[in-house]
Amino acid sequence: MREGVWCPSGVFAVSAKSRVLAVSNQKGGVGKTTTAINLGTALAAIGQRVLIVDMDPQGNASTGLGVPRETRRVTIYDVIVDGRPIADAAVETAVPGLHIIPADADMSGVEIELSQADRRSYRLRDALAAQDADRPYDYVMIDCPPSLNLLTLNAMAAADAVLVPLQCEFFALEGLTQLMKTVDMVRQSLNPKLEIQGLVLTMYDRRNALSGQVEADVRAHFGEKVYDAVIPRNVRVSEAPSFGKPALIYDLKCAGSQAYLRLAREVVARERGRLQAA
Repeated sequence: MREGVWCPSGVFAVSAKSRVLAVSNQKGGVGKTTTAINLGTALAAIGQRVLIVDMDPQGNASTGLGVPRETRRVTIYDVIVDGRPIADAAVETAVPGLHIIPADADMSGVEIELSQADRRSYRLRDALAAQDADRPYDYVMIDCPPSLNLLTLNAMAAADAVLVPLQCEFFALEGLTQLMKTVDMVRQSLNPKLEIQGLVLTMYDRRNALSGQVEADVRAHFGEKVYDAVIPRNVRVSEAPSFGKPALIYDLKCAGSQAYLRLAREVVARERGRLQAA
């Protein structure tokens, strides 16, 4: 990927050279936002330039990266609905090289407000494409809401690939089947190039035989699509958002932080392999 150049605001613009990943699972409580925050931080820690787009009206990714609600003056709502530039909405985080476009409760009304709008499913893709091509992020990570709605469709229409956090529990494969159907639908109707970048197993408890069984089943079904890195159930990772910090800032040495660093290296290695094969 090409080296970026700082623009006057200190924010990198987005270009077609950025790799856009939608972090998605229609099942809630699987570690989706936790993965977006900590994988984004880990990628920044190993030298990548990262933009996280918070597409969830709950705004948990924004809170988890220390962006108070009262400071969210320009959000992804303004980008999607009013056409504000990406650069106006992206804000710096405490992590060098990591920016976020925050979300707030206004996002809940997007589906109604855009019901008659042109290109209603492509608003995010158009916003990303409108940026200066000479100053890219390396990765744009979109934290999707845990449901199939216009916000999720915008994310998948804008994405190159979907990264799927998968909790190691009984209903994991059932939820994954629903997500695969959604990805197929988006390929057919909105974004033919969309692919599954990988599946990451989250909340893994080595003391629980069920976690091992779910891992075996997922790897049997999806093979190399499943990352080697597994995210353990970890108290420090769970505590970190209440302090407005990614786990890697809150406690770099904890098992969860180290797992996300391994995942980041694996994501970058896969992307390099993809580029070499192209």
